[in-house]
Amino acid sequence: MDAEGAEPGMVRPGGRTARVREAVLRAAGDVLVEQGFDRLDLADVARRAEVGKTTVYRRWAGTAGLVADLLTDMAEQSVPRTDTGSLDEDLRANARLVVRTLTDPRQGALFAAVIAAATCDARTAEALHRFYAVRIAEWSGCVDAAVERGELPAGTDAGEVIRAVSAPLYYRLLASGDPLDEAAADRAAEAAAVAARAGVYVI
Repeated sequence: MDAEGAEPGMVRPGGRTARVREAVLRAAGDVLVEQGFDRLDLADVARRAEVGKTTVYRRWAGTAGLVADLLTDMAEQSVPRTDTGSLDEDLRANARLVVRTLTDPRQGALFAAVIAAATCDARTAEALHRFYAVRIAEWSGCVDAAVERGELPAGTDAGEVIRAVSAPLYYRLLASGDPLDEAAADRAAEAAAVAARAGVYVI
């Protein structure tokens, strides 16, 4: 790793091509989707990625570091926020993006596996929290802009509004099993917007 003493998965691996990192992270994602976190093994990931085991062990040290880097990569690849000039449209775009991600055969299964792993592995939980902090910060800008336009009261907590959009959608994925579709996305966005206008998220 480039930074001596840095926690595995917290920095980009150096000295080799990006292709190696991409292959390893892809293989790690495949294992998570197919078998879950409990079956994630660095040797198996190395075999699938067709790279040396020592490379994987040296760069990621353990499964938690590998998952952390996978989540970092997912955050980097995420779609940037929409800026329509309308709070309702921006929140609807956010909600529909969440639904598309969670219903994607690979991405949805990958998120479910990582979330399940986070319930029993502290470092995976930390990596997951960092991932969502990045995404919430990305989309909070649309709420801040709505405050500046006068659509929302001053002091509105932008992060809380964005969390309110996605929370019912994740509940459907992980708890209720109710349909995840555009209708659910639009209801979640509308509910968050109505609550925000009513001052529910003012701090």
